[in-house]
Amino acid sequence: MTLTTQFITMLAMIGMGSLFGVSLDTYNRFLQRQRRKTWIVFINDVLFWVYQGLSIFYVLFSVNQGELRFYIFLALLCGFAAYQSLVRRLYLKLLEWLISVAVSTYRIMVGIVRTLILRPLRFLGLSILSLLLLAGKGLLLLGKTAWTFSLWILRVAWKPFQLLFTLFWKLLPKKIKKSVERLYNEMAGFIHRLKKYTYKVINKVKNIKK
Repeated sequence: MTLTTQFITMLAMIGMGSLFGVSLDTYNRFLQRQRRKTWIVFINDVLFWVYQGLSIFYVLFSVNQGELRFYIFLALLCGFAAYQSLVRRLYLKLLEWLISVAVSTYRIMVGIVRTLILRPLRFLGLSILSLLLLAGKGLLLLGKTAWTFSLWILRVAWKPFQLLFTLFWKLLPKKIKKSVERLYNEMAGFIHRLKKYTYKVINKVKNIKK
């Protein structure tokens, strides 16, 4: 391994050590260990360390074909220590500021969506529903009025026929009247028996279902 390669390797590992410190603080900030269950923290920790190990090995492989030397670990430690002592406080403040900006932006976007989209849609939906209900009530009232008016017309139109039938009934002979009354009573009895039979069948069907 040439001196140039060794120098580039050391710089790369110092950078990876600093980047590891940044990643670790970012990971801990978003993980919030105290609020998570133990098994979730364990799985996330394993995945984090595997990712960091693979990233460091990838950079090392890109620089010196993956040759391990003792100074590589020292360079990683130096990079991590430099981050902890020089940059960590500034980075944590910057991270909190970025998080607050992201949260504020999200809240503003949610407010804009609610104000410009959801509320108008809700108002439009309520307006359409109110119009439909009003139209339904109007149609129902119109139907009731038309039905009442139709019944009144039928009653008025039926009066002359009723008078004619009454007069015609009075003029009929008694024998014919008795025959008609007997036929009427038989029909009424038949209809009554049919209703009773229908009710019995319906009750039996209900009992079978229960």
